[in-house]
Amino acid sequence: MSVAALVAAFRVTPAEADRAARAVERALNGPQAYEPQFFTADEWETVRMLVDLIIPADERSGSATDAGVPEFMDFTLVDRPSGQAPMRGGLMWLDLSCNDRYGRRFVRCSDDQRKEFLDDIAWPDRAPEHTVQGVAFFNSFRDFTASGFFSSKIGVQDVRYEGNVARREWPGCPPDVLQHLGVSYEDEP
Repeated sequence: MSVAALVAAFRVTPAEADRAARAVERALNGPQAYEPQFFTADEWETVRMLVDLIIPADERSGSATDAGVPEFMDFTLVDRPSGQAPMRGGLMWLDLSCNDRYGRRFVRCSDDQRKEFLDDIAWPDRAPEHTVQGVAFFNSFRDFTASGFFSSKIGVQDVRYEGNVARREWPGCPPDVLQHLGVSYEDEP
């Protein structure tokens, strides 16, 4: 995902996304803990858990929370009120649906219950019909998470982005990648 997903999902311009990323960086490196401006305490707890379920830490990089994604979301939503109702409504839907199904809010569910619930809404083509709104929320939330992560320092390092590096010669795509894709430079269109 890229800033384009954030632009599409929440109508945020690339300049606004960049400004939000810089503000998050300042907040994460500041002397005190970040205080959410948009999210309630319960929403904040849910957002922090959900982004880490979407992008957990692995051997290559930190999690979405490590990258400052919840702060990015909070800052962006304060700056873009049009995204507030869909976010708040989606988080409410998540908690109400988990309460109906498991008798507790999303963050109070067991790991297995959260996995089961998210599996039902993470795959739009397989999702039950009654979850259409939840599927739409989760897709937007997942895009927002990826946009925040991959515009962060951790996310840029994760994709091993080199920037604009001058090269005297382009050797082309590595042979193992061409083989995996089932193509070669000799193929005709």
